[in-house]
Amino acid sequence: MTWVEPTIDFSIDYKKPEMIQRLILVAFFLASGYAKAQFQVKSLPIQAEVVQENESSFLDGPSILKLKDYFVWGGSVVKGKDGKYHMIFALWESGPDTDKFTNSWVLEGKIGYAVSNFPDREFEFKKVILKGTRYDGDSSSWDAQMVHNPHLKEFNGKYYLYYIGGKDHGQAAAPDLDKRSRVQQSQQIGGFEFDSFEDLIAGNFQRIKEPLLSPRTRVKSTDVLFPSPEGTEAKPDNLIVVNPSVTYNPHTKEYMLFFKGNIYEPYWKGVHGVATGPTPLGPFTPRDETIFDVKMSDGSMASTEDPYVWYSSKYDSFFAIVKDFTGAVAGGEKKALALLNSKDGINWKPAKVPLFLKREVQLKNGQILNMDRMERPQLLLSKDGIPQVLYSAGAIENVNPKNDGSSFNMQIPLKVEEDH
Repeated sequence: MTWVEPTIDFSIDYKKPEMIQRLILVAFFLASGYAKAQFQVKSLPIQAEVVQENESSFLDGPSILKLKDYFVWGGSVVKGKDGKYHMIFALWESGPDTDKFTNSWVLEGKIGYAVSNFPDREFEFKKVILKGTRYDGDSSSWDAQMVHNPHLKEFNGKYYLYYIGGKDHGQAAAPDLDKRSRVQQSQQIGGFEFDSFEDLIAGNFQRIKEPLLSPRTRVKSTDVLFPSPEGTEAKPDNLIVVNPSVTYNPHTKEYMLFFKGNIYEPYWKGVHGVATGPTPLGPFTPRDETIFDVKMSDGSMASTEDPYVWYSSKYDSFFAIVKDFTGAVAGGEKKALALLNSKDGINWKPAKVPLFLKREVQLKNGQILNMDRMERPQLLLSKDGIPQVLYSAGAIENVNPKNDGSSFNMQIPLKVEEDH
């Protein structure tokens, strides 16, 4: 996908029909945000080195959060009132007696807490702060089996942790599905409020018993848990709702909860929607339209996942990063992080520079390292909504068949070049 700057003749003769068309064209470009300044992001070198342990390579160093005997995955950071940087991240046990990555994140996912004096390095793990409720003897809760993919925000002086969870409804609910599939297809979005990170560490928060958002449709031709009636048209929140990203819309005074659902055409494809609510914890009402709807050359929707969405007061616009499987969003770069832009948070298009970052990192020694996995992007933003640091789950090699904990979280400082 190549960006071509539109050239518009602003001279208008209202007596000519073609001039009216030109006026409409001008209005379209102004409304769509193309006339607005945009930015381009460049990643800066990180303090890390490649380490070889047994049969796996991984990154380690000050810019990496990696824990012995754990897989570490996506992390979300805010700067606290104490001036420190607080990270909530996904983790789960690894080792020779554990299952492979592909299964274990679904069945054993947990959420941990780490803190640093710096935004882009030296995060120190403190403790696991959230597990499935089965560990407390409750196997019936919507998040009894696992919790995963945390998203941390601050609104109006309070902190909010959004996450996904799942449970096992048992083999009788879907005899043809294994436990992993049953739990994966039960995933929904939850969240809770807390006043301070001291409270979070001490467990002084109220875990909400019901999810904030659940799927309205469960459409899949085969192998589906609790299928919708035949003929049901899939909504964006189909089968699952995962990967929450929440931002405040200053124009509508609503909170917007962005999420991913699954559709099948006939194979799996990630699609996205948005739900809105009056408070950071809702109640959220999902909209029917699919967002981030970029078409491929055959007219089908491009598959994306892992949205991070924010509002920039500097540009009076919404921006979103997504992992782009096909390259249709990122301008041809497959499995890169793509950047989209919206004036209202509902209607989206690829940004003027649609490639946010390639799937690679630069080390301090100058080495450019291609990553097998670089996903779950979360950002630290300036007060006016300009990216400063990217937090990304990473793996140098394919971790899917492994159980050795060779994944990690990367803290990548960013340089932003603005286009005026």
